[in-house]
Amino acid sequence: MKKVLFSMLTALSMIGLAACGGGGETSTGELSEDQLKVGVTAGPHEQIMEKVIELAAEEGLEIDMTVFTEYVMPNVALDEGELDLNSFQHKPYLDNFKEERDLDLIDVATTVNFPMGIYSTGISDVADLEEGDKVGLPNDPTNGARALILFEIAGLISLDPDAGVTATVNDITENPHNLDFVELEASQIPRQLDELAAAAINTNFAIEHGYVPTEDSIFIEPSDSPWVNVLAVRTENENDAVVQKFIEIYQSDEVKQFIEEEFAGSVVSSW
Repeated sequence: MKKVLFSMLTALSMIGLAACGGGGETSTGELSEDQLKVGVTAGPHEQIMEKVIELAAEEGLEIDMTVFTEYVMPNVALDEGELDLNSFQHKPYLDNFKEERDLDLIDVATTVNFPMGIYSTGISDVADLEEGDKVGLPNDPTNGARALILFEIAGLISLDPDAGVTATVNDITENPHNLDFVELEASQIPRQLDELAAAAINTNFAIEHGYVPTEDSIFIEPSDSPWVNVLAVRTENENDAVVQKFIEIYQSDEVKQFIEEEFAGSVVSSW
């Protein structure tokens, strides 16, 4: 079941989009105070939103959910006024998407993280890595940068501060243990973990191989990492009362408990 839920997570890490079409001048005015049209992607975001819908109904807020199976239309539909809000992407993806398509969208709150972790079959702490050890990371630009930022947070390397979420191994400025960073296809890293001292693995691939990120990783992304998922709206609706009400419901103790019980550490709330 978990394989099904997380089969599409890798696609979210692809922030390189081909620019096509320009942003419109869409303006829908202030949103209704008791209704919202919300877009999500199938899987965890959909499941969490179902809980939010249940809680919102108790407070007189009706939510009409649209479920997408790809990652372009949720932002296009939001920009064109077919949605009032969406929940499916991390901020680097949103920032890149709206820049390339000239969309007037903004993130208004964080939701959950699908945390990348560092895993090892030989050590239990990143501090145990030794001089010249081989460390694996994904070879695609987005996940590779995410892994390098994770290694930096773990204290293993330092990166050029200007690199940001586009960092590559060439942006490593300090590598005190002379670690040998081996770039591999993300989906293959768990299969090759025995050949490495440690490796950064995406949540979906970790789960497919029986790992629980919060239990089995030797270091894990913090909840406030750049890759935490966000709620997005049109900029004109950023401060609408219904948006603030929705955020309060989403970031409630009830939703947090649901996430903890339903996903057992594979999805982590940001609040």
